[in-house]
Amino acid sequence: MKITKITTTIVNAKMRNWVIVRIYTDVPGLIGIGEATVEFQSQAVVGAVEDIAPLIIGKDPRDIERNWQILYRHPFFKGGVVTMSAISGIDQAMWDITAKDQGVPLYRVLGGLARDRVRMYDHLGGGNSDAVYNSDSEAEFQEKMRQSIAEGFTAVKILAVPHTEPLGSNDSLRHAESLMATAREAAGPDVDIMIDFHGRTTAAMAIQYGKVLEPFNPFFLEEVVQPDQIEAFKQARSGINVPLAAGERLLSRFEFLPMLQAGIIDVAQPDVCHAGGITEVRKIAALCDTFGVVMAPHNPLGPIATMVNVHLGLTMPNFLIQEVMRADVPWRNEVFQGVPDINDGFIYPPTAPGIGVDMDEIGAASHPYVPVTSTQWFHRDGSVADW
Repeated sequence: MKITKITTTIVNAKMRNWVIVRIYTDVPGLIGIGEATVEFQSQAVVGAVEDIAPLIIGKDPRDIERNWQILYRHPFFKGGVVTMSAISGIDQAMWDITAKDQGVPLYRVLGGLARDRVRMYDHLGGGNSDAVYNSDSEAEFQEKMRQSIAEGFTAVKILAVPHTEPLGSNDSLRHAESLMATAREAAGPDVDIMIDFHGRTTAAMAIQYGKVLEPFNPFFLEEVVQPDQIEAFKQARSGINVPLAAGERLLSRFEFLPMLQAGIIDVAQPDVCHAGGITEVRKIAALCDTFGVVMAPHNPLGPIATMVNVHLGLTMPNFLIQEVMRADVPWRNEVFQGVPDINDGFIYPPTAPGIGVDMDEIGAASHPYVPVTSTQWFHRDGSVADW
C-alpha cells in the first residue's frame, strides 16, 4: 500500500475554520481523514501540509511511526503550532487508514479498551461581560447550564474569568464570583464545573481568582497563566488550592516535561490537532501517567477531532474527561456523519472502522473558508492584553 496524494479542505465553522486532511492510497476506496485545525492560521496550516506532504508520498501509510519521524525530523526547522498541526492531521489520517485496512474501529489498533465509555463535558462559554464568546444574560447562562444537565452531562466548562488587569481588577473578580455562583446554583452540588482562565491573568491575579472560586468547588482551573510562563505557574500553584490544568498550547512531550517535573499541573490537556496527532498525544499520555497526571484533552474543534479524542480516551489508562464543543454550528452532524450520540454524559465505543467519521464533500463546499480575525483585547491604559 502506498500514499498517492494528500489534500486539504477548509470548512468554515464561524469562529474557526476546520482544516480537514485526507490521505489517498493506491487501494481503491481506502482514504484516511484527519483534522489539522488551528484558529486564525488556517491557510498557513494548509501551506504546511502542502510543504511536508511530498516527504511521505509513495510511503506505506501504515508505517505510522516512521512516517511521523520523517515529517517531524527531516525538515530542518522543527515544531511550531503550524507545522505540528499539519503533522497532526496527517498522522490522524494514517491511523484512520490503518484501522480501516483491518476493518476495525480506531481504538482497536491503539491497544483496545482501557474503559467502557468516555465521560464528556459540555463547553458553555462565558457570561454577559465576556463578550468575546457571547452576550448571554445570567438567566440565559443558567438556562444553558440546565439544558446541558437535562441532556445528561454531569460536567461542564465555563469562561468565568473576564478581561483582567494585571493587578487590582476587583470588578473582574466580582464578575467571576457572580458567574460561578450562578453556574453552581443552576447545576447543583454534584455537577463538576471547570473554569477556563484562558491565560488571561498574572500569577498574582490567578491566586485572587482561586480564592473567590474555591468555595464553589471547581473541578479544575485551566490555563491560569500563559503557557510559556513556568515560573509564574509555579507561583500560582503555590497559592491556589484547586486542581490545575494546562497544555492546550503545548506541542510535544518535550514541552510537557518541564511542567511535570515542576509538579505544577494535575490535569494535562494536549490538543490532538496541535500536539503531533495520535502518535505524539499517546506519548504525552504515557509521560503524564509516569507523573500521576491525568488527561483531559483540549477539543473546541470539529467532529473529526472529537472522535479521535473519543478513541484515545477509550484506550488511555490515565484518561479523565473529554471536552466537546456542540454549540458552534447547527449543521455539524449534517456535513460530518458518524459521531455517536452522547448518552447520560458518555460516549460508548463506536463500531465503524477507523475514526468512524465521513465528510459530505458537497455539504462541506457549502461552508467555504471565511477569514476569521483573532480577538484583540487591551487594558484600560491601551496596553495589549491576553484574551
